[in-house]
Amino acid sequence: MSNQNSIQENKMGVMPVNTLLLSMSLPMMISMLVQALYNIVDSVFVSRISEDALTAVSLAFPVQNLMIAAATGTGVGINALLSRSLGEKNYKNANAAARNGIFVFFITYLLFAIFGLTASKLFFTSQTDNPYILSSGADYLFIVCTFGIGLFGQIVFERLLQSTGKALYSMITQSVGAIVNIILDPIMIFGLFGCPRLEVAGAAIATVIGQFCALLLGLYFNLKLNKEISISFKGFKPSGKIIKRIYSVGAPSIIMQSIASVMTFGLNQILLAFSSTATAVFGVYFKLQSFIFMPVFGLNNGMVPIIAYNFGAKKRERMVKTMKLSILYAMSIMLFGMLILQIFPKQLLLFFDASEAMISIGTVALRLISLSFLFAGFCIISTSVFQAVGNGLWGMIISIVRQLFVLLPVAYLLSKTGNLNLVWLAFPIAECFSLVLCLFYLRKLYKTVLS
Repeated sequence: MSNQNSIQENKMGVMPVNTLLLSMSLPMMISMLVQALYNIVDSVFVSRISEDALTAVSLAFPVQNLMIAAATGTGVGINALLSRSLGEKNYKNANAAARNGIFVFFITYLLFAIFGLTASKLFFTSQTDNPYILSSGADYLFIVCTFGIGLFGQIVFERLLQSTGKALYSMITQSVGAIVNIILDPIMIFGLFGCPRLEVAGAAIATVIGQFCALLLGLYFNLKLNKEISISFKGFKPSGKIIKRIYSVGAPSIIMQSIASVMTFGLNQILLAFSSTATAVFGVYFKLQSFIFMPVFGLNNGMVPIIAYNFGAKKRERMVKTMKLSILYAMSIMLFGMLILQIFPKQLLLFFDASEAMISIGTVALRLISLSFLFAGFCIISTSVFQAVGNGLWGMIISIVRQLFVLLPVAYLLSKTGNLNLVWLAFPIAECFSLVLCLFYLRKLYKTVLS
């Protein structure tokens, strides 16, 4: 294979750990911040249409999150297998992981496209009878699902770049996609420069165009610059064995993130019993928290290939140092985010043209939910470490317990008091349970893998 000597000296096995982690993570953190900014800008523009428009996008979020879960979870599996294969100097296996990964990404996209074509309206009918929310929400969901090839292609090509240590190019693809989206949002939503006013549907179209631009750029970088792997499909045949190995790590991650969709859908139903404004507040919270969580996920994306590579290369000290530094950085980011939401909740809500009722509900919600952030930063890094070393099942168990067995039931029970403010306490309560489980499994990991 070309450049094999340079591959054998891959920086993930030799560069000082802190420098390596920052060089791998900072580009991803920046691109994730841009991604979060586009999510917020998207909702800010939609909120200028009406609160119903914002609610429509919020109700569509569980399906969008499910798409992202399927894509990023599969990406985690590819990342772990490919980086580990490079650490083991198994270049044939690394190429097989890349090709089979692209194949399963395309199949997953087709499944969501079918959903978009057949079930978008049914999804909204099951949640609301408000004509505007139903119509605009169904249109939004139809567009993002049916034309979601850009999302899946963008993520798989980014993961291939990350797996070989080329995080800078991954940052560029994400940033370009997000910037295109931000530019197109006001043009398509409000009908500027001769474009028809498309409102909520315009936000969806801007999103898929941005994703497709990122796909094309990611493909270009992989073909021209990622010499450590080959993604040629000449003579390709899907390998059940490779796909199984991808999903042995990726499936728990998909389930973990998919559970967030189930949780969001369930919590939306609990909140709708109070008012659609409460649901809109929850949607705004998700947009705002992405600005805090996304840099941690960027840190994660930089950390996972380092852990996986050094696991394959049997360099335990580098694994432990990477994990400790990642936890320190993640908790620092989350502390900053918690302080912002504690001090400036009203100002943040006003970005979304919030009514007095929305400010009243949202101020309490942001302050109570953000109490969980510090624990969340620790748990996010811990579960990703489990995935990187092939113990993704542990992370899945933590996520299931947190969201389905604690957060939703506690939120439901607290809603029965008739006090909406108490419902938000379900988040810090659930995160405490998550922390206990993470500490239990980290101790187990040290005894079995890192000792």
